[in-house]
Amino acid sequence: MSDADASGDTRQQDFRTLLRSLPVWDTELPHFDPATAPADPLPLFQQWLSEAAAAGSPEPHTMTLATADATGSPSVRTLMLHDADERGWHFATHRTSRKGRELAARPEAALGFYWPAVGRQVRVRGTVTAAGAEESRADLAKRSTGALAAALVGRQSEVLSSYEELARASDAAWERARREPDAPVGSWTLYVLEAHEVEFFQGDARRRHVRLNYRRSPSAESGWTTELLWP
Repeated sequence: MSDADASGDTRQQDFRTLLRSLPVWDTELPHFDPATAPADPLPLFQQWLSEAAAAGSPEPHTMTLATADATGSPSVRTLMLHDADERGWHFATHRTSRKGRELAARPEAALGFYWPAVGRQVRVRGTVTAAGAEESRADLAKRSTGALAAALVGRQSEVLSSYEELARASDAAWERARREPDAPVGSWTLYVLEAHEVEFFQGDARRRHVRLNYRRSPSAESGWTTELLWP
């Protein structure tokens, strides 16, 4: 075996050792009684996010967004939740970005939230609708100068020739964002995911995890049905 192969084997073993040594839920976790859950998943989601924030979970409004292209090939990324209300879960991006193009081709998505401080996660699946230009502009107007500057840079997911090119475009966008706090970004689009299924997972140190799944009934009048899932 060459020295390079031996070094590679050692690195791999060190990595596996690290993975097995990392603590999981080394704090007391809250109890969740599914019998007390509301009939609608939205109030429970809002409660859990608030409790995760209070428990110190960093950036509890971050989430993973999974989409698929026209062929069904999936992709996933992390972004911010902008709102969650009776319409659904709100997020935004450029409609010209990879996720924007995938949502145009296949308007379905899944969201994932994970809050390790409380051992909880929430999974959301449903159909996605793009909001109109006025609502999308209003969404961007509520965000920070940095968020506007990033939106003004645009070209999300395109190939970048060099970091220097990004630096120049970013500096120019920051100056414009400060000068024009209401600068329009035509590609910026607010999306709303209308959930068909929402699962709440409460971790347990003994691995007796509680999984409560909400499924939207076929008729709007029937609301939601709930079921417990094996962990």
